[in-house]
Amino acid sequence: MSAQSLRTTGSPMTRGRAAAVHIDTVTLALVLALLLFGLIMVTSASISMAAQYTGNPFYFLERQLLTAVAGAVAAVVVFCLPMDLWERFSPMLFAAAVVMLLAVLVPGLGEVVNGGRRWLRLVGFSFQVSELARVLVLIWVASYAVRRQDELRESFTGLLKPLGLLALIAALLLGEPDFGAATVLFATGFGMLFLAGARLRYVIVLTAVAAAAFGVLAVTSAYRLRRLTGFMDPWANPYSTGFQLTQSLIAIGRGKWLGVGLGNSVQKLFYLPEAHTDFLFAVLAEELGLFGVLLTLGLFVALIWRSFYIARIAAQAGLDFQSYLAAGFGLWLGMQTFINVGVNMGVLPTKGLTLPLMSYGRSSLIVTLVWVGMLLRIYHETMMERRGSATVMRGAS
Repeated sequence: MSAQSLRTTGSPMTRGRAAAVHIDTVTLALVLALLLFGLIMVTSASISMAAQYTGNPFYFLERQLLTAVAGAVAAVVVFCLPMDLWERFSPMLFAAAVVMLLAVLVPGLGEVVNGGRRWLRLVGFSFQVSELARVLVLIWVASYAVRRQDELRESFTGLLKPLGLLALIAALLLGEPDFGAATVLFATGFGMLFLAGARLRYVIVLTAVAAAAFGVLAVTSAYRLRRLTGFMDPWANPYSTGFQLTQSLIAIGRGKWLGVGLGNSVQKLFYLPEAHTDFLFAVLAEELGLFGVLLTLGLFVALIWRSFYIARIAAQAGLDFQSYLAAGFGLWLGMQTFINVGVNMGVLPTKGLTLPLMSYGRSSLIVTLVWVGMLLRIYHETMMERRGSATVMRGAS
């Protein structure tokens, strides 16, 4: 009997093992820990504001909890879909991302909130399209890295082509304007292409060009320039451009080693804007201190490490598309977490990016959980492939 026939037929016991569902309990545990920790902190950071403006102190907790349930259901659906399906339809997914980013710029379709046109209003529900578009674009990047692997590794144009399309997406995001999302998406896509084998000298040249381009975009817009330079000396304008950052720094400074206690934050009492969204980390640092900060960062580092571990074993199993996509999740998670924490601590300019899995935000949470479902699917397929290879080797011997 041939190795191929052993793979496709095998004994009933072998077929039962092949049909088993492989769940990465480490990833699942880390995601649940961050999600539950986030629900606690969202409740603490928003309870006063929710009671003041809605009469229900648990208003934001209830909405975030419903969002988490919806995201979990979506993650289960994504887990049930084979990764080959995403790879096959990646060009259409990229086109869908472009259409969504164009639609949000159309008056009447895109909803303006805080000066940015980033949301589509659908059946009474506002959805931030950049969150979903980012995943769809990175799926296409992973597919390109597989389809054009030789061209990407051997020629400059092989790297330039996908970067041109990433620049197009970044330009659409800048039109909203969403400088932070554009930066994170472009850098994550760039990182995936580098991991896929793009030559280092090409990466260095194009990194310098991209950095210069983003620098020019920053200094040619008064709005972006204020956002980028205000963090350097927030105390110069503590009641205008530096207000958010000064209040965040006060919160972090009050936390010291063990914090002031869960629920005892002062800065969340109408001092710190966006306390339950972009600046949730500052409230966490105030209430739980350095201990809480290290615990939170440790969970994120562990999840990032796990995603790269899954990417490595997927590559070893010959699943290149899955490997690049798992690495993309790790790159995105690490970059957005780093930026959010850096903004809260005053080492980076304000970007308007949430803390993944923890900050209040329906679009962000649903899409992140969908991506987690995809990461779990990659682990499942990798284990299936490794189990199948081991079965073939035993049969051949």
